[in-house]
Amino acid sequence: MKFIQDLLDKARPAVTTGKLKPLYPLHNAIETMMFVPDHTTHSGAHVRDSIDLKRTMVTVIFALVPALLFGMWNIGHWHYIATGESETMGLMDNVIYGAIKLLPMIIVTYAAGLGVEILFSYLRKHPVNEGFLVSGILIPLIMPADMPLWMVAVSTIFAVLIGKEVFGGTGMNILNPALTARAFAFFAYPKSMSGDSAWISGLGGEGIVDGFSGATALSQFAAGNTAPEIAGHALDMKNAFLGIIPGSIGETSVLAILIGAAILIYTGIGSWKIMFSGVIGALFMGLVFNWVAPYAATPAVSDFMAIPPHWHLLYGGFAFGIVFMATDPVSASQTEKGKWIYGFLTGFFCIAIRVFNPGFPEGVMLAILFMNVMAPLIDHYVVQANVKKRQKRAQLANANA
Repeated sequence: MKFIQDLLDKARPAVTTGKLKPLYPLHNAIETMMFVPDHTTHSGAHVRDSIDLKRTMVTVIFALVPALLFGMWNIGHWHYIATGESETMGLMDNVIYGAIKLLPMIIVTYAAGLGVEILFSYLRKHPVNEGFLVSGILIPLIMPADMPLWMVAVSTIFAVLIGKEVFGGTGMNILNPALTARAFAFFAYPKSMSGDSAWISGLGGEGIVDGFSGATALSQFAAGNTAPEIAGHALDMKNAFLGIIPGSIGETSVLAILIGAAILIYTGIGSWKIMFSGVIGALFMGLVFNWVAPYAATPAVSDFMAIPPHWHLLYGGFAFGIVFMATDPVSASQTEKGKWIYGFLTGFFCIAIRVFNPGFPEGVMLAILFMNVMAPLIDHYVVQANVKKRQKRAQLANANA
């Protein structure tokens, strides 16, 4: 590492005072990503702490590693099931196939996202922020494995440009950048982001077993099938908890996500209040649907409403969304009471969207984006309620004086 630091030190005069000065943001981004900065702030009042933005981002990446590794294996696992080769393929075969699919997506995401970040750093004449460090991992993990790389690049550029930089960059965005990328991809390229063939790699190509369908558990629930399976492979609660079901790359394994959640909660990076209240909101909405299921208009809707509430926690992207997306410290509520309200409504709306819209049984994306927009309003009313409570307390104290 000293060799790399020496190279960066030698290059610094050329990008700070020489003809290559426009490349300083790129030099600064590489240096601060690999090493602790050796400079301090020169103006304004700043809070000093043992944890900075870079360390926060790195902690989140560590928390994502279990879901990422399992996602790579799961891509290959379902691909070889679809081709009828699962009996002859081992652990490493699955991982290698998944890595071939996932790693190019990560590289493209970082290239596109950091390209926009560096451009805006040059235009605004400030160092590159570390905010995209996590988004560059999150975006591939919430996409289908066969998503074309150019679509991943366009979605990433849109998310960084429209969802983040127009608001002022890192710390100023009102929407989660990774979910903004997914929302753009979903509405701009629906064929690549929905349908039974999107969630198992290679399903639209040659060599697939005749009659093989890649319908996810949620899509089967929406069709009225409460015992989902694919080619004899049950998509039951056990497999849903472990993650052996089709879906977005990093969203399937609740076990891996819980390991990440434990890391975020232990380090204080992720809010347990948002996670816990999100689960409560989802269970509450699930119970409401259970109560009204007998009055549903069609049997399929009635069956989807009647599934046990805790099933909603295991299927689809709910667990991943509530742990890694809803807890985004920038776009989530900041007040302590607001976190409870924000998390509860996120879970509540997620299940509501799933059941009310059979064509879009996965609702966590829209639920979190909607609550991102509502978060400042929630915090405003929480703060105003505290102000009024203190005013009443002061008036009562003055009256008794």
